[in-house]
Amino acid sequence: MEREREREIARQTLERYSGCSAGDFRTNLILTNFPRYVDYFAESRGIQVHEGSMFKVAHSEKDDVSILDFKIGSPAAALVVDVCSFLPIRASLLLGMCGGLRRRYEVGDYLVPVAAIRGEGTSDFYFPIEVPSLANFLMQRAVTQVLDEEKSPYHIGITYTTNMRFWEFNEEFKTRLKNTRAQGIEMECATLFSASYKRKLTLGSLLLISDLPLNQEGIKTKESSQKVYDLYTKNHVEIGIRILHRAREMQAQKVKGAYHRNLNGEEVAPPA
Repeated sequence: MEREREREIARQTLERYSGCSAGDFRTNLILTNFPRYVDYFAESRGIQVHEGSMFKVAHSEKDDVSILDFKIGSPAAALVVDVCSFLPIRASLLLGMCGGLRRRYEVGDYLVPVAAIRGEGTSDFYFPIEVPSLANFLMQRAVTQVLDEEKSPYHIGITYTTNMRFWEFNEEFKTRLKNTRAQGIEMECATLFSASYKRKLTLGSLLLISDLPLNQEGIKTKESSQKVYDLYTKNHVEIGIRILHRAREMQAQKVKGAYHRNLNGEEVAPPA
């Protein structure tokens, strides 16, 4: 009874925050921080954009893909996993951006995170601190397969997830960051990976390197951010859709790595 009540509250929360019915969501889900990605997806497919009190979403029946902008930060990342985990979603993917932490990286390269350092705090509500935050294995296999086929430049590594937005001028934090040897820095992956593992939502990530913040000249500005959107939005979204479809093909072939839920195509509540 309590689980049914939780499911109903999660559905109502999703509908209030997204401005559409929970039944509109497709079985593949793109999560993003960027309303422009939702706008591109909707405009390129001639579909409606819905916007509630927090999320901006669009649903493509033809692609069997929904895209949802959940805004920024680990609390929002936790919320979106918690409510979407009650939907019959088979594959989900974060299309985000990160700061690249290696000199050889270039803006426009992709980073495929296999894990994230839990520096944000929110993931502590899902697991003790000694539990690592890992991306779903099947999803990241699908990510690298598609990137290899596209011949897109990419790097594989770990990210540092932080809630500190203006860290670039904090020398103590930068020293700690360098000591972790993380390849990228962002604000959501650790929470998304931990929450999705707890909730058994098959979720991976493809990050676009949008800036090189350890170099003062490489910190993201209003102008450079606009350039990144203009140059890379279409490719990032379209590759994301291909990755979701590839993941579903792999699931149909019984490739190992996805979480065992919704196996009969029915909505199944995630574990507590």
